[in-house]
Amino acid sequence: MTKKTSRFVCQNCGAVHLRWAGKCDSCGSWNTIVEETPPERDIKTATGGEGGRKIDFSDLRGAPEIIFRLKSNISELDRVCGGGLVPGSVILVGGDPGIGKSTLLLQAVSKLSQGVNKKGSPTKCVYISGEESVDQVRLRAMRLGLSESPVELASVINVRDIVASLDVDESPDVVVIDSIQTMFSDTLDSAPGTVGQVRAAGHELIRLAKRRHFVLFLVGHVTKEGTLAGPRVLEHMVDTVLYFEGDRGHHFRILRSVKNRFGATDEIGVFEMGESGLAEVPNPSALFLAERRGNVSGSCVYAGIEGSRPILVEIQALVAPQSGPNCRRAVVGWDINRLNMLLAVLEARCGVVLSNKDVYLNVAGGLRITEPACDMAVAMALLSGLLQKPVPADMVVFGEVGLSGEIRAVPQPDLRLKEAEKLGFERALIPPRHQKKNNAVGMRVTEVGHLKTLVDSFH
Repeated sequence: MTKKTSRFVCQNCGAVHLRWAGKCDSCGSWNTIVEETPPERDIKTATGGEGGRKIDFSDLRGAPEIIFRLKSNISELDRVCGGGLVPGSVILVGGDPGIGKSTLLLQAVSKLSQGVNKKGSPTKCVYISGEESVDQVRLRAMRLGLSESPVELASVINVRDIVASLDVDESPDVVVIDSIQTMFSDTLDSAPGTVGQVRAAGHELIRLAKRRHFVLFLVGHVTKEGTLAGPRVLEHMVDTVLYFEGDRGHHFRILRSVKNRFGATDEIGVFEMGESGLAEVPNPSALFLAERRGNVSGSCVYAGIEGSRPILVEIQALVAPQSGPNCRRAVVGWDINRLNMLLAVLEARCGVVLSNKDVYLNVAGGLRITEPACDMAVAMALLSGLLQKPVPADMVVFGEVGLSGEIRAVPQPDLRLKEAEKLGFERALIPPRHQKKNNAVGMRVTEVGHLKTLVDSFH
């Protein structure tokens, strides 16, 4: 009889160690290594014999199969997923507690249950909650006005019971598991939420979804750093990873795709949280700029690209006298390291001294921007706040700033200009374009090659 071997797994990063240690060598976390007993299963018992089957290979030629997609009738969700939900796909949705993940998925399955599947039959949707009871889910549905939707509910955490209920001939078309951290596999001795349990439960549910060809939504918790909790392998196993972003102080919510095998990555969908749940925002640029005042210094409109969608947002900067022994740098919605680099370029290349000032930067509306094309808009807002001179209300700005102060070209400038023109802007400051194209009708476009030119325009 073979002896059971134990292994020690880090609950933060999933690294496997031969013995217990106080600190994980992979991620550096303390007191996160837990002993686990792997399931008694090897490759022979898994395949049912001594050897595997012979694989039939094929070449790249041939017509690909046309992918059928289920429409949720929530256009922002369908956009982020690549135009709809592909049967057999697995979608992992992560976000901060209380941000609206369960609300969004309950609204989605309610809409889906009112449509038809590929066979023309009503779409069968199942919502399985491991965190709430059935009555609690019903109360949320009643508050959202979804009580009449034909969605099947269950409150269970045992993966074996879930698989036995879903692995039938009349399997559902859409299944929501809320959340994967609460699922429990009785093949392991560890508690729910540990790395081994999340990996084993996710593997069994994903295998079932691929075999029965239903759309599987997995709700995932996030850590304090904002990344999905549990093993990193879970993100590799699924087809799509969506992050639900936003600040509780704002009513906007951003659904962002960071991985998608059936669509574009970095695509976003914008929602507005209200009393009746999440409402779609078809024109987020107009909403982000709705409360903007054009005659205030330190404000600049940035024309950005999120996925395939152009979005205009307001960049706000406040430059104040130093209030303590050290200068303060506070940033909301942008990278603080990028701000420090931009402040250094302004001082070293343009002679603008900000090292003795407190600088506060904010992206209005709760949107987080990661695109380097925002550099010139941030510099414009900083100069406006420092010199107390407002930026023209009808001007948009975009462009990347290099360490020598040069303004670098950014992707899709014409798409940004068209969005700005549609919202009534008449002027634009952009980097030099290599390929000259017709400007948007009615807009005066000025190309800026160096940050010093931008500084001189304020004097």
